Amino acid sequence: MQTLSFSDEANNRNFRKPFPSTWDHQSLVANLDFSQMDALGREIEALKPQVRNMFISSKGIKKKILFTYLLVTLGLAYHFEDEIVETLKDGFQKIEEMMAGEDDLYTVSVIFYVFRTYGYNISSDVFGRFLGDHGEFKECLTRDPKGILSLYEAAHMGTTTDYILDEALNFTLSNLESLSCTCKPNLSRLIRNSLGLPQHKNMEILVAEEFIRFYEKEEDSDLTLLKFSKLNFKFLQLHYLQELKILSKWYKEQDFHSKLPPYYRDVLVELNLHTLTYLEPKLSRVRIFLTKFYTMQIILDDTCDKYASLREVEILVDIFERWDLEDHAMDGLPDYLKSVVKFIFGTFQEFEREIGSELGGLYSLEATIEYVSNRNDFFLETT
Repeated sequence: MQTLSFSDEANNRNFRKPFPSTWDHQSLVANLDFSQMDALGREIEALKPQVRNMFISSKGIKKKILFTYLLVTLGLAYHFEDEIVETLKDGFQKIEEMMAGEDDLYTVSVIFYVFRTYGYNISSDVFGRFLGDHGEFKECLTRDPKGILSLYEAAHMGTTTDYILDEALNFTLSNLESLSCTCKPNLSRLIRNSLGLPQHKNMEILVAEEFIRFYEKEEDSDLTLLKFSKLNFKFLQLHYLQELKILSKWYKEQDFHSKLPPYYRDVLVELNLHTLTYLEPKLSRVRIFLTKFYTMQIILDDTCDKYASLREVEILVDIFERWDLEDHAMDGLPDYLKSVVKFIFGTFQEFEREIGSELGGLYSLEATIEYVSNRNDFFLETT
């Protein structure tokens, strides 16, 4: 049986061209003015001591934990990590004393949520005080929509043995929809958004965006904290867009448009969005490198799943397993596949150059190569 050449295989390919990107990442950042970032940074630093003083001067551990929840939901917690860690360490040692006699659903739920968020194994038995004689949550609790919403959020912090949180989730789900129709519009919007995606499963920056709008309309909102939140959000937003500008330039330099057939997904903005789970400005390089790494995965996935022949994938796997970029290793490969290989190798070499020496033993190129090799088995199996 005659073996097809690579050029013959290319002529016989059928692939569905992906939908064009819904984001023009270059135009998104083309006319942005980043000059205000320095001014924003100075305003943030000027207000930070005032907010820190508000935190420290809160009366009692319980009030400090409730304030911590505000900081978390407003996207500000990273500014006060030392104070939060110390507060929770002290609070957990006094947890029984702190929770004794506390019958406010919102307070108990928030305290539980904060401790679980920071890795403390606070017992879900604290919610037993809200159960009736038959072991069900009391119906009178439904008169407190804010408390029900907080219980709903806390219920998502459960483990497989927190059975009372399973009951809490069922109870809150059965009531929140109707409560959203009867409570104030500001709280109603927050409830509907939380039903769509609970806080624990959402990105901190998106939680902050929504909660700032909510907090602004609350009667008891603190103007200093609100201003600090808005400045911080604007600063983060510009910081992320600045990173996207860097990534957009890098993506354009790869010149996929001329090097590869149009089988690959152009989803740089979407990939970058995934990295915003790392909220803090100091994690800028993490977000940038992760976006590049995800881009490599997309190119590899789409190459192997949508375009390359089985023979080409086998050669590709062999090259990556040997981690061999010598010209002879790619003899006979079509130009598009050579471009894929050079892109993958080049990006890993960039990682090694920029972070290998800085992080030392914390970054292992060998471990990354092993990961890619393991992924190669997956590519081969699914092609």
